[in-house]
Amino acid sequence: MMTNLFSVFDPSTTIFNLSLNWLSTFIGLIIIPYYFWFLPSRINTLWNNILITLHKEFKTLLGPNGQNGSSFIFISLFSLILFNNFLGLFPYIFTSTSHLTLTLTLALPLWISFMIYGWLNNTQHMFTHLVPQGTPSILMPFMVCIETISNVIRPGTLAVRLTANMIAGHLLLTLMGNTGNSLSSILLIFLLVSQLALLMLEFAVSIIQSYVFAVLSTLYSSEVN
Repeated sequence: MMTNLFSVFDPSTTIFNLSLNWLSTFIGLIIIPYYFWFLPSRINTLWNNILITLHKEFKTLLGPNGQNGSSFIFISLFSLILFNNFLGLFPYIFTSTSHLTLTLTLALPLWISFMIYGWLNNTQHMFTHLVPQGTPSILMPFMVCIETISNVIRPGTLAVRLTANMIAGHLLLTLMGNTGNSLSSILLIFLLVSQLALLMLEFAVSIIQSYVFAVLSTLYSSEVN
């Protein structure tokens, strides 16, 4: 039971020792409709409006000291995560964002680059972040330890948050789907309605989690300037 349940998150399906499940990260390029590339189109207009809105918001979060063009890094990050979250909702497509292999690969290099840039260029500013303003002298050593730990675990919390949210919804969908064979016709209708409602919730979670990942990454980068 547990093996079948968690097999939807199994990345070990191989052909000729090639892990084909991870190709789901790129397989969506095949299903993008061709008319997306014809201008103007409604899909292109909608997506451009989303990107412009995100660009304005990320520029505000980065502040006046942010590097020009740095917001596009986080827009690309948002697009990649949203793309893979949506793909994972289709049947028989591997959800790559449900694994720490992908989410930690996205979060850790970003955090390391922020830390290297901050400590090399704004060393004094980084030290002041370790002690919040107004902290009593006797609590300063403890605050330095707490702030250091909270800073170190940031990439882990980013990765685990995204992974846990993707796994939770998919497991619930799988558990509910496995009970369909033993239900009566009336209960099966309620099951289908609840599955559809849960699927809509998963669509919302896919958008929210990609947005949260990008916004938190932007906030972490703004702290090193």
